[in-house]
Amino acid sequence: MLAGQVLAFLGLTWGTFQSLAIPRIAECGLSCSQGFACRSHGNRNIFNSFCQPRPVSMSMSVLEALTPSTAMQCFTPNGCSLLLRVRASITLHERLRGLETCITSLDTQETQCQSVWVARASHRQQAGQQLQVHFGCFEVSVAQRLYVTLRTIPHFCGVQLDQSHLVEGCGEEDVGRSVPDCLAGQLSYWVDRRRKAILVQVPRASGSPDYFVRLCLKLFTCKDAGAPVLVNASSVSRAVSLPYSQELPCLCLEGWSATPDAVRTQICPFENDTRALEMLWDTVHYHPGSQTLSWEPACPVSGQVSLCWCPGPGDSCHKLQHSSQLAHRRVQYLLVDTQPQLCLKFSTSWGSWVRCPFKQHRFPTWKMTIQPSPRQGHLRATFFSSSPAYFQVHLCHRRRSQLPACQPALQASPLPPASADLEAAPAIAFLDLPREEACAPGICIQGWRTDVHFSVPQQLCNLHARGCPAFRGRRGPKTGLRHSRPPSAGWAWRALSRRLGGEDGETIRP
Repeated sequence: MLAGQVLAFLGLTWGTFQSLAIPRIAECGLSCSQGFACRSHGNRNIFNSFCQPRPVSMSMSVLEALTPSTAMQCFTPNGCSLLLRVRASITLHERLRGLETCITSLDTQETQCQSVWVARASHRQQAGQQLQVHFGCFEVSVAQRLYVTLRTIPHFCGVQLDQSHLVEGCGEEDVGRSVPDCLAGQLSYWVDRRRKAILVQVPRASGSPDYFVRLCLKLFTCKDAGAPVLVNASSVSRAVSLPYSQELPCLCLEGWSATPDAVRTQICPFENDTRALEMLWDTVHYHPGSQTLSWEPACPVSGQVSLCWCPGPGDSCHKLQHSSQLAHRRVQYLLVDTQPQLCLKFSTSWGSWVRCPFKQHRFPTWKMTIQPSPRQGHLRATFFSSSPAYFQVHLCHRRRSQLPACQPALQASPLPPASADLEAAPAIAFLDLPREEACAPGICIQGWRTDVHFSVPQQLCNLHARGCPAFRGRRGPKTGLRHSRPPSAGWAWRALSRRLGGEDGETIRP
């Protein structure tokens, strides 16, 4: 009993699978319901594009059903072509002379039409009866997107049926192993990184036409990255070499048969390649004339780009305020300071990357030094630059794992233009700072350029070698180091801590 149920289930499953498979047909022609006389007309009647008022006696639902379906016609086991069959169901009316069905390719806008005429005796004597019409077949391509319409002849306004239809693709098992376009589309390739070329092998298939292959960048459409190469069906060798200039995730290999409206196969060899992904962030350019930093994605990218400040090796890159931009289009920043610590940060669904374009090349830059001032009780911050610039200084309280908390800015005073050595960067500005405040433990001096839109600071800490006394803590008898600052500097430390908020003070971000 159980074995019988299993056999019945397997039979039902196999029957369902067969019903889902694309039917194979030997012939495909016009047929109508028994008792009706029909004849076909292959050319489209242009006048049927214009409608005329519908008779009052004609129902809007005179066209009852429109059913497109895919069929397969085979001449050899792997030499099959795809066809579209269209079935229609209508209610006859005395003013109705026939039917017209058209299919339009949504990819090429090419339209094919067929017309069926019903003999006068039929539509007069059998008005009100249902008529089933099977049109002749249309030739279609793999994975083709079609728009199918059904109209009356003559075309009455508002009386029309339409339906979208997607022809099965090479992923459908029966199509993939039987249609030459799919067999030719099973490209094999390997990447020769040393020669910067992709070697492609186009397989042979019975009855397959000539074949094109090319490299393209997969953007909104696939943009040419090299001229298409024709592989003749009669060629002894069906292998070609396609050179490329750069490995990118969106660099794809595309192949298609040399037939109208052929389906295209795309393979992207570097889609998940780490090295190719890294190259996306290397197309950063700086334009000295306008002081503009720009980056443009070579492939579609979803995420954000921002400028950031990297204080030193291994440090986190702190984002600059008001610098975030979407990464899917060209990004540019005007009036950018060319400091080595100014970087670009890319944040995407793949991860985050930092590029510091001014670290690897020599760009005009500036420098800040701290030395004892001629004014007693002060340190002098001096700025050197090969081009005119304006600067300001912050006294900042260094904090663990956070950006420093800084005092309000102090503007540096410009110096007269230097007239001596032009190759060495001349001193162009200075600022005197109270020694007691600048030399308090945990204090850093930040110098900023103010005549650009985007700048990062130079930060100098541990100023003992730059004019600050080396403080030593007093050790208690048992607890080791108890004071990290001398009593003589206590008032300066407390005043500065109150001004900066200590560990809980406001963080001024770059």
